[in-house]
Amino acid sequence: MNYLKKYAKLLVGYSLSVQLGERVYIASTTLAEDLVREVYAEVLKAGGIPYVSLSFREQGRLLNQYGETPQLEAIDPIYAQAMQEFECYLYIRAPFYGQLCYSPNGDKQKLRALAHAPYRKLYSERTADLRLKRSLCEYPTMAHAQNAGLSLDEYTDFIYTACRLDAADPKAAWEALSREQQGIVDHLNACSQIHYKGEGIDIQFSTAGRKWINSDGKTNMPSGEVYTAPVEDSVEGQIHFAYPSIFQGQEVEGITLWVKAGEIQRWEAKKGQKLLDQIFEIPGARRFGEAAIGTNRDIQRPVKNILFDEKIGGTVHMAVGQTYMQCGGKNQSAIHWDMIAEMKNGGEIWADGEKIYDSGQFLLG
Repeated sequence: MNYLKKYAKLLVGYSLSVQLGERVYIASTTLAEDLVREVYAEVLKAGGIPYVSLSFREQGRLLNQYGETPQLEAIDPIYAQAMQEFECYLYIRAPFYGQLCYSPNGDKQKLRALAHAPYRKLYSERTADLRLKRSLCEYPTMAHAQNAGLSLDEYTDFIYTACRLDAADPKAAWEALSREQQGIVDHLNACSQIHYKGEGIDIQFSTAGRKWINSDGKTNMPSGEVYTAPVEDSVEGQIHFAYPSIFQGQEVEGITLWVKAGEIQRWEAKKGQKLLDQIFEIPGARRFGEAAIGTNRDIQRPVKNILFDEKIGGTVHMAVGQTYMQCGGKNQSAIHWDMIAEMKNGGEIWADGEKIYDSGQFLLG
């Protein structure tokens, strides 16, 4: 069985667990046609009803350049129905470009965003209570390969390894990771005070009344993390994020945040300071919506792609802005930006005064 067939089988049978009669909305670009074809076939085999939406090169630029208010506010009726009623949603990232390559019209972007806002809200609500099973994955394209500093073949191998498609039975490999992470989640859910320590890191927060979640490949593929929503006003300390990231088409490196009573009071970046200044003017962006621990040992290098980088085994990450409702979080914001910190070089995690993690490894029995 080739990798694309294994990928499609994993996405449909494990990540989405498509059942007889379930409607599946599959969104991607024309670059991912080969994977979409295999996914379409697997949905049919499972008895599901697939609907496909493929974007083409420069579609967004053309709409931004020529679109007027009625066109910008128009909603794809299948997308609208999917967010309201469908049982499954698969988004396959396959970008044509790695960075913004045109200057978008801000007013037009706002109109488009406002028109989609009710459906984003439905998406958040329905995925939170699992009425909508969703999964995000990636098809290898030159755009993201270049961002990662890899050839397309190297980036393809990286994705397939991260998704454990090189395993004899990828589904069984993810089920094993799920069981391992469930033990971590069960322990963390019995605790209420978390402390991250490391090089440039000394930050703590409460998780009382919040829920840690086992991200085991069901909502992201690949996955490999456990995450929660910290109590908003409980976060205290300093954290340095050693890993670079690309946000809004710009690369940002060396972020350090200083936090008091849950609010980010001061910030700096070695690269991208101007963007950081702009982000922290957005309502809700100066509080944290997520705290997490990466566990995927098959990802050991950053590729400037958050789908992969936040899962790196031996890292932690915290996200500023929008929270996860399924964790019990309350912070609201127009952004959710994950920032990643190194823990393999002596980093520690303490839970209710007990050291449970050292240098990238959990110490739980």
